[in-house]
Amino acid sequence: MNIRTITTGFNLKIPFSEKQIERISEVSLKIKKAYEKSGYKVQTVRIATQPWEKYNLSKEQLGELVVRLEKVIEDLGIDYFNIGTTREAKNISLLLNLFKKTKRGFCSVMVCDNKIIDHEAARSAARLMKQLSTVEANGFANLRFAAIFNTQPGSPFFPAAYHKGPTAFGIGTENSDLVYKAFSLAKKFEQAEKALKGILTAEYKKIEKIALRMSRDEKIKYSGIDVSIASSVKREKSIAFAFEKLGLGRFGEAGTLAVAKIITETLNKLPVKKCGYSGLMLPVLEDFGLAKRNDKRYFNLNNLLLYSAVCGTGLDTIPLPGDISEKKLYALLLDIASLAIKLDKPLSARLMPVPGKKAGEKTEFSFGYFVNTKIMDL
Repeated sequence: MNIRTITTGFNLKIPFSEKQIERISEVSLKIKKAYEKSGYKVQTVRIATQPWEKYNLSKEQLGELVVRLEKVIEDLGIDYFNIGTTREAKNISLLLNLFKKTKRGFCSVMVCDNKIIDHEAARSAARLMKQLSTVEANGFANLRFAAIFNTQPGSPFFPAAYHKGPTAFGIGTENSDLVYKAFSLAKKFEQAEKALKGILTAEYKKIEKIALRMSRDEKIKYSGIDVSIASSVKREKSIAFAFEKLGLGRFGEAGTLAVAKIITETLNKLPVKKCGYSGLMLPVLEDFGLAKRNDKRYFNLNNLLLYSAVCGTGLDTIPLPGDISEKKLYALLLDIASLAIKLDKPLSARLMPVPGKKAGEKTEFSFGYFVNTKIMDL
């Protein structure tokens, strides 16, 4: 298991002061060092603020702020920042300019909460996804943007993260290797939950012990661990291949839904303080086995939505044809929103139209945390 992220949420004060970020960076890097001393690899340190529209800045001031904020976090050893979410159509249109100004900034659009779908937000989010696909090569800028549904503040994972309340830190892990290990030991479906709970509990207790100590020593609130199962680009840590260790077939075939349900039920029972999604992530571009099973068409978008009904965080890092229409993206967002409302659960959509590519063609990303795979059809 690796620590995918240590994310500190805080209320950014305006006018912007570098000293506020300096203090947060100091504490975050101390937490990182504590985990590294205990043998954990920490991949990233991140910060997330309150929703950016609460900064009360003009378009020009906002653009200046994100440029300055990016420079400050680079100097202070923070990897990424998130300016939170919005649902106002007039504000969503401003985000394209922000993505052009930064390479480390993330944000999101809230499509639904309180059981109400905001159709203008959904349409604007779909439009932004299309626009973002042309900002960086291969549509890569969409990695930093998501449409979110019923998502609460406090998640350590980006792009869904945004903050509310006192300054606090949360932990997100890369842990699909533990599922692979547990299911390799269990071998049978009936033994899967017990094996998985035992392994995850032991590991998360260690992580929580360090977090509680650092919370006390640094006088900063600890919001919890997002115990979501997050994937790896390594074959031996693939969540898809972990599913297959239980002998029910390939990922995407009959039995996949049942295994997904077992994982989520196990996560719900873990005796640690939880935050964020705390569900099963199935990011097609970020998992070796998912990418390979997608190449062979063992599953499609409808399958992934079905699995989200019992386990997941929605649709994550989904490669789509570059010529996909805003109308189709909007329709897909409505499907996810409907699922989130019906099941009263948080979901998200990180969709990645790839310019010049059609369904069935291969992606050509040169990013260490992606596995190239075939463009999925909608």
